[in-house]
Amino acid sequence: MGDKTGGGTLPGHVGIIMDGNGRWARRKGLARTSGHTEGLKTARRIVEAASKRGIRYLTLFVFSTENWRRAAQEVDFIMSLVKQHLTRELDFYRENHIRIRHTGDTDGLAPDIRAEIDQALGDTRNFDGMQVILALNYGGRNAIVRAARRFLRQCGGETADLDEDAITRNLDNPDVPDPDLIIRTAGEFRTSNFLMWEAAYAEYFITDKFWPDFCTEDFDTALAVYAARERRFGAVTR
Repeated sequence: MGDKTGGGTLPGHVGIIMDGNGRWARRKGLARTSGHTEGLKTARRIVEAASKRGIRYLTLFVFSTENWRRAAQEVDFIMSLVKQHLTRELDFYRENHIRIRHTGDTDGLAPDIRAEIDQALGDTRNFDGMQVILALNYGGRNAIVRAARRFLRQCGGETADLDEDAITRNLDNPDVPDPDLIIRTAGEFRTSNFLMWEAAYAEYFITDKFWPDFCTEDFDTALAVYAARERRFGAVTR
């Protein structure tokens, strides 16, 4: 976790809402799928940049539980890109000792996608570099519900010990620290159901750039803005 007082410290965990692929494509007179393809290239560049800069955890909002409402053709294309990324970039993750993880409801994913995720998780499980968490079929509210259900199964329905720690322990990746910084592209000021539990005290950085146009310099700007923030976590420091 990043330093609670700022002071030039890197965030330990960065989450990114990669927004604006479709609008980027529309402004260029291209199909929405072209935006997703370019967005995947941007994700690759930012993963590499984050690893080089010493970020320990990077959560990418790949596909939400609400995105199933989009046209079937677009959904299928996004899922094919996910498979492509996991397959083609595995050597990159190996070379940089980057561990791939997943958060989201796997029950809602096609068997071939689940298999690709399981393969990537297994192949990189013991890597000690940065950890990239792919939020795929992910929704913050859904994650909290699933955590509560895990707790109830463990305790046989007894809720006397249900508290914040119990929810945290039953999230998809309970060992991953809360995000220090959330980056959102495309100028939107919404949480969009992303890490609703974990991001309670995260700092936000909003940029008007669409995700395909987001570059390493923009990422560095977000890190610099974060470093200048004073994080109080509800306390008074002055």
